[in-house]
Amino acid sequence: MQATPVSHIVIAGGGTAGWMTAAYLARWLDGVDICVTLVESELIGTVGVGEATVPGIRQFIKHLEVKESEFIKATNATFKLGIHFEGWAAPEQSFFHPFAGYGVDLEDRPFYKSWWSAKAQGYRAELDEFCLCTQLAKAGKFAQPSFDSASRLAWYNYAYHFDASLFAKYLRGYAEQRQVKRVEGKISQVHLNPDSGCIQSLELESGVCVEGDLFVDCSGFNALLIEKALGVAYEDWSHWLPCDSALAVQTRSNIAPDPFTRSIARSAGWQWHIPLQHRAGNGYVYSSQHITHDQARHELLSNLRGEPVTDPRLIRFTTGIRTEFWHKNCVAIGLSSGFLEPLESTSISLIQTGINKLAGFLVNFEIQAKHVAEANRLNRLEYERIRDFIILHYALNGRSEPLWQQVRAMPIPATLAEKVEIFTATGDIHLLEQESFVEGSWVSMFYGFGLNPRDAGAVQDAQKLQLLMDKMRSAVYQGAQYALSHQEFLKTLS
Repeated sequence: MQATPVSHIVIAGGGTAGWMTAAYLARWLDGVDICVTLVESELIGTVGVGEATVPGIRQFIKHLEVKESEFIKATNATFKLGIHFEGWAAPEQSFFHPFAGYGVDLEDRPFYKSWWSAKAQGYRAELDEFCLCTQLAKAGKFAQPSFDSASRLAWYNYAYHFDASLFAKYLRGYAEQRQVKRVEGKISQVHLNPDSGCIQSLELESGVCVEGDLFVDCSGFNALLIEKALGVAYEDWSHWLPCDSALAVQTRSNIAPDPFTRSIARSAGWQWHIPLQHRAGNGYVYSSQHITHDQARHELLSNLRGEPVTDPRLIRFTTGIRTEFWHKNCVAIGLSSGFLEPLESTSISLIQTGINKLAGFLVNFEIQAKHVAEANRLNRLEYERIRDFIILHYALNGRSEPLWQQVRAMPIPATLAEKVEIFTATGDIHLLEQESFVEGSWVSMFYGFGLNPRDAGAVQDAQKLQLLMDKMRSAVYQGAQYALSHQEFLKTLS
């Protein structure tokens, strides 16, 4: 395909994916003579359960140049320091995945390796005692990280929980103020150029045709452009991730919001709890081969914190990836490009990184085959790395129900098997290209599931090492003591 200049970008679909794309492009194209049009219908609902995020969302907000406090008020957001996993390693055990690493490197070694060496010699303090992010979360507190601090103990990250519908509404207002044109209507036909096979226009039920040079498919699972019009295939990953259904329900908030997401293992999957300022989002991701929808509904409703304010909504899905997320002059963003269950809150992150690839590889505002190919390569790697990280949760589980036995016994991808093998042998974390989860995240999983390296290396002076560790642990404890409660911190923004 020859290089194709782009002067008009058309986004098919609204919701989180569509309006994130529109808002980002509106800011990125400020002062550039390129039009952006978004087509959506008020009659078409959205999945709308992506209410928990990872720290990359802060870069998105920064790109838009909006104040964090303004964003939080507009979306009823709360802060998120990580995810609390309950019942995964064993029915009565829990652990925390923080948006941070652990301790400060000692003897030119990663801290976690020094800790595992000390543990092998009888040291009794737990690894999560050396993470301020984790200790704040456990205490229900929140404080802005201090990257100016001389001590890396004060370095951690955070994300948000927010109301997805309010988020889309906020971004719509932002985009429309910056000349993004919205067209109301359902898409009835997608017209292709007979010579190139590229998308030429979208025809609406009203008869209106919207022409463009580059089309962004944000139509969700329907994949109206990338699949139905262009025929790009979908690669099924359900043999690794067999959960295929989710029930989502909202509840009243009856307690102060936690500064973290909860992920609770259930009989045939897992339950999420996402605390917002005005309500909570809840859901049950499960395998319909191991539990009926009625049974799943009962299990979810029997384990809610707070009174339901909506009926449970059923969402069916197949985990996997579009074989190309960018094909000809169409880029799939969001659910049209693939789906990984929201175990680590990566849905919105994948929207964001998809948009970044669109912008980053639209070199000189032209569609060029070599750049499209590289964008597709990186997108696949990103999905595969996240897939592996999610599979790890299942592969290391310590439960006895049939689903959990099945996923613990299944063969895992070679890339993941190599990571586990290297860690269990040496304690090293082997990161690959396009990793979304850094060293500290992998450490938290291995630690949380009780996987120990056979040999993390020897230490020269064990007594000195343990004294330094004790000082670190004390500093973390004191830092957590001084912080405001999460609820109190939110009040300072009002």
